[in-house]
Formats: sequence, structure tokens, C-alpha cells
Amino acid sequence: MARIPDAFIDDLLARSDIVEVVGARVPLKKQGREFAARCPFHDERSASFTVSPTKQFYHCFGCGAHGTALSFLIQYDRLEFLDAVEELAKRVGLEVPRDTTQRNANPETRDLYGAMEAASTFFRSQLARSDKARAYVGKRGIAADIIARYAIGYAPDGFSALRDALGTDPQRMQLLERGGLFSKNDKGHVYDKFRDRLMFPIHDRRGRVIAFGGRVIDPEDSPKYLNSPETALFHKGRELYGLWQARQANAKLDRLIVVEGYMDVVALAQYGVSQAVATLGTATTPDHAELLFRNAPDVYFCFDGDRAGRSAAWKALESVLPRMKDGRQALFLFLPDGEDPDSLVRKEGVAGFDARLRAATPLSEFFYAHMSNDVNLASLDGKARLAERCKPLLAQIPDGAFGDLMRQRLQELTGLGRTATASPSRATATHGTSATRPQGDRRPSLVRTAITHLLQNPEFASELTPPYPFASLQQPGIETLSELVLLLRERPGLNSAALLEHFEGREESSALQRLALQDLPGEDAARRADFLDAIAQINRLVLQHRLEELQVQQRERNLDDAEKQELRELLQARLRR
Repeated sequence: MARIPDAFIDDLLARSDIVEVVGARVPLKKQGREFAARCPFHDERSASFTVSPTKQFYHCFGCGAHGTALSFLIQYDRLEFLDAVEELAKRVGLEVPRDTTQRNANPETRDLYGAMEAASTFFRSQLARSDKARAYVGKRGIAADIIARYAIGYAPDGFSALRDALGTDPQRMQLLERGGLFSKNDKGHVYDKFRDRLMFPIHDRRGRVIAFGGRVIDPEDSPKYLNSPETALFHKGRELYGLWQARQANAKLDRLIVVEGYMDVVALAQYGVSQAVATLGTATTPDHAELLFRNAPDVYFCFDGDRAGRSAAWKALESVLPRMKDGRQALFLFLPDGEDPDSLVRKEGVAGFDARLRAATPLSEFFYAHMSNDVNLASLDGKARLAERCKPLLAQIPDGAFGDLMRQRLQELTGLGRTATASPSRATATHGTSATRPQGDRRPSLVRTAITHLLQNPEFASELTPPYPFASLQQPGIETLSELVLLLRERPGLNSAALLEHFEGREESSALQRLALQDLPGEDAARRADFLDAIAQINRLVLQHRLEELQVQQRERNLDDAEKQELRELLQARLRR
């Protein structure tokens, strides 16, 4: 899919009112020039969530959630980026550039979605007509409302039931084949892929049917589960069964429970546990991990307690570890032998299942139990082996309290100092942002001052004219300052929210967010003067550094004519100050 032009995003944010967007979802109270509320992204009693109409962004002083109207829709409504852009554009009457919506607007793609929905409707109608399928559903205790919520159906026995019902038109036949609903034998004959199976439609994040999973009814049949193949709509490593239903059933998802099969998701929903999802016949991938944490702060992985289950759990841990930002939790529930979530919730009820979730193994505990499984921690060699094993994995954890505590735990287990296990990235984690903090004293640096003013008053950039002497200064933060000035020169009219959106996802984003929130004293005129004074002082530093450089060169060698002229001009400029 083509990338949405930056200019369109800038215009979209400029036209959007974040107070209206947030206020439609969260009750806001006016507090001075800003609005406040209890944070919708974490539980709190006092209102630490603020929305700034002048800067057009929100920030929570409790959990650190922050962003623009666009990122609020992504976080609160759990939308994909393009869906959030389309939602915001609809509010302000803008049309998303055509090339960016090609995948959704393509008539063939629309027809493919339509064909998949038609197949789902067919399977649902067949469930109502099949005594065998209804008897199986009754035996499994699946209620009518759960059948409707998950749109469960039945694929009749025989090789051409779906084809005969929907594939009479050549175009529809081709669409169903592209959707993975037909198979072809060696002789080229096309037949229904799903036969005599309970059918579970797989929905995307907008509730559209993109694939199917089929479960056998007769225990002698195999395979037990059969999924749609990869198609233009369906990539199993990126989708989770039941996620759309979980989002519909919960205004706010505090947790997600990852189970292994469709029936586990459905059985838990039957007992009121509406936060269960399942991977689609594959191990938990990094895309799955990102999708899980994008929707809920706590993720429980529910696996069998045998070797295969623990192996699957470890693969899940490897996928979530690089995404363990502060505020996120991953826990592992290992089931008793012979039990699955379906059987367990039927035996123990929802209270018993919740009790098991509360006793689930935290990621940290599972991590060190697994890593030290065959290590003798009573010996120095064993401690060294554990440290070496853990270092590359711990280095993947994002900076924050969780990573610090994981390294501290390794220190406790091995006795090694922090320097032996620190993430190699931590020494450079503040590169590019250190100038946004005080250097050596409590007063903000000149560079930090200039950046703060630009973030809060982007129009100040118009006071500067190229060339920009400060851009050549070798000092932390200068690259960020230069980028801001050039960005505002190329795209005048950007507001604070659009500037922060430009840096979203980059390592300096959090530091810039904090600077944008600072309460600067004085009126506009005083702030403008403060900004220009900071830039003037930085420029004088550039001249001073160049003067000193030329004077050193003069002592070491003869300067050429151009250098002599430059030196004279710099000396005269210093005398004029």
C-alpha cells in the first residue's frame, strides 16, 4: 500500500480538533487553558490525563500515553493507521489521497470481501439445516448467542456444496478460488476445500470475513483443524481469531488471553470470558505480539503444560520480549495434563479459570526458569553461562523499569555487576536527544530552549532565514533543532501536534513530548525574544569555535588567503559584539 503523503497528514491534523475527538469518547473538564480527565489508558482515581487545544495533543502524566488526534484514535478505538486516517478525514470532510486507499478501493478486492461474506452466510445457513452439525454444537454446549456472535457455520459433506451454491458465475468462482475456498486435484478438477466441518469465519480488525477455520465433527477425520491458505486478504502470522469479537464485547480490553484453538475461544466466551483469541495454526509471531499489546496491556498465554506447550510458550516469549515497554505484562498459564481451556472452564467455571489466570507465571519468572534449566548456579561456570545466554535477549527489552529489573534479577542470580549485563544499546539510548536535557546544571541548554520554543510555537521558525550557522555546530541536539527548522521552512503552518507526529516512533519522541508539555512563562512577544536570543547565542558559539579553529591552524601553518580573510572578518565580528 502506498504511503500517505506527509502533507496530507499535516493538513488533516491542522483541521482536526483534538478536544472534539477525545471529548466524544472521554468526559473532559476544563482546567485553565486545557482539559483534563481520568486517563482512558490506565486505571486512576485522579485526573492526570490532559488535552491541549492550543498544542493539539494529549498527555497522561500517570502512564505516559501521549499523541495527536490520530494516535488517540489508534490507541482508544484500536484502529489501524489507515483506518484512523480515514475516520479522522471523514470528520473534517477530507478525502484520503486515492493511491493510499488503493487496496481497499480496488473493485476486485471489494468483490473478494463480498465473496468471503457470501461464503460465511452460506455456511451459517447450512448449520441451521444440518441435524448432524446442530447435534454436535448441542453436545459441545455452544449457545445460540455465541453461534451468532462468532458467525459459526457448517460446511456440508461432499465435494461441491459451496461451489454449486455460489460458484455458478465464473467471476464468483474465481473469487472463491482466490479466497482459498477451493482445492484442485492433479487432474485440474476444482472441489470444496472445507467438507463436513464446523466453520469459524476469521474477521479482520474491521469485522470483514477474510478467511475460515474448519474443525472436524467426526473424531476419526483429520486434520482436526484446517485453515484457509494465505491469500490476498489473509496472512495467518498477522491475524488473531476472535480479536474482532473481543473488541466488540469489551469497551476497554484490560487483558487478552491467547489460546490454541477456535473451540477454546468459543467455550471461554460461552462462560463470559470474552477476551480470548487464538493464533491460526502457527506460533506466536512478532506481528501477533504487536497486535496483542496494541489492544491490551496484559497478555496471558494459555498453553499445555507438556514439552510442546512450553516450547510454544517460549516462542511467544521471544516475540513479546522486544515489545515489553513499561506498563505491559505477559504471563503464562500452563494447563494440567489432559486439559484445555474448553474442558477447564466447564469443570471449574469462570471463577476457577480466573483464579488460574491470577496465579499465572510472569514472563520474568518463566524466562529465568527456562534459561537456567540445565545450568548449575552453584558454580561460577554455570553463572557465567547463564549471563552469556541472557545478555542478547535482555538487550532486546526496551529501555525502562522492566528492563532494569530483569537485569537486576540476573545480577542477583549470578552475582555479576550491572556492567556485565547491560544492554549495549543503553549507552547510546539518548543519542540525538541529550541536548534536550540540561548539560551540567539545572538551567536548560540553549539548544533545548530553542527546541522547546519551536515545538510550542512553530511559527517562530519563520523568524530565521538561511543559511543557518547553528546547523554546523557539533553539539548534542543540534541535528534535531536543524531538522525542526528545515521541516517548518518546507511545510509552514505545521502545528505542535503535526511536529510531534513527524517524530513519532523515533528515539527522541518521548523527550520532545516532555518539552512540548513544559509551561513556558511570558507572553508571545517575550517567548519570541527568548527563542531568537537562544538562536543568536548558539550562532555566536559557532563563530567562536570557528575563530578558535583558525587561530590554532595559524599557529601550526600558514593560512591561505581565503582563511586569512575569514579570520579577519571573525575578529571584526567579535569586536562588534
